[in-house]
Amino acid sequence: MSTTKQGFLKRFFKNYWGTIAFVLVVIVGYAIATDGTGFLNKVFFPSLSLVTQEMLASSDQLFDCFASSMGLLIPGFALALVTGVLFGLLVAMHPAVKRNAKPIIFFLAPIPPSILTPYLIAVMPTFYWSSVAVIFLGCFWPILAGTIDGVATIEQGYLDNAAVLELKGPKKLFYVVLPAAASHILSGADMALNFSFILLVVAEMLATDSGLGYFVQYYADFSDYPRVIGGLIFMAIVVVAIKSIFELIKRKVLFWNLNDRESKQVQL
Repeated sequence: MSTTKQGFLKRFFKNYWGTIAFVLVVIVGYAIATDGTGFLNKVFFPSLSLVTQEMLASSDQLFDCFASSMGLLIPGFALALVTGVLFGLLVAMHPAVKRNAKPIIFFLAPIPPSILTPYLIAVMPTFYWSSVAVIFLGCFWPILAGTIDGVATIEQGYLDNAAVLELKGPKKLFYVVLPAAASHILSGADMALNFSFILLVVAEMLATDSGLGYFVQYYADFSDYPRVIGGLIFMAIVVVAIKSIFELIKRKVLFWNLNDRESKQVQL
């Protein structure tokens, strides 16, 4: 094993030993409660060996479902990110717009997108677009709120310096406003990403015939719990991978944030 790989593994175990220990405890505890003692009903809690076997047997289907899920998640989240940031900047940087938009936002934001799923299925041209719309609506509001809060909390000193340097228009936006508000915007995007996974599963269970949510729902209807648990484990791995990539992007974007010490300590 190369020195680089050894160093990577050493940092990984140093930073995530608690996570690894927790996962091992859960695995061992589950194995004892099923195969070891039979404490859990094997119909609803199949053995890990059976779950692993079914996951491997369904690997092609799982990866196809993963591709289908990303086909919904990526467009919905990307559209929410672009429109949420743009509309948030418009609202936050224009007092008249903010004053008039606030009541509308207060009225619409609390409505759970999952409640609108049957209506969106009826009005959208296809099940695909109704699913994308559900994810978009769930992601839009946290990103919008993060953008508005980020612009509203910019230190006055930054704005005064921009005025002294005569920065206006796009230059002020890209060199002062967006960097200063980036932390709040990305926090809103992080929250939106969490919602997107939940809404993705809801949309796939109700409005699609593919995807990871559909995979779990389909085999649950046939009481095929080894595949159900395997699908849930695969979904969990996907969520952790996507969240890890997002955190990496967040650290790269906020490299100038000297207060983000934790991110620097766990960086691999």
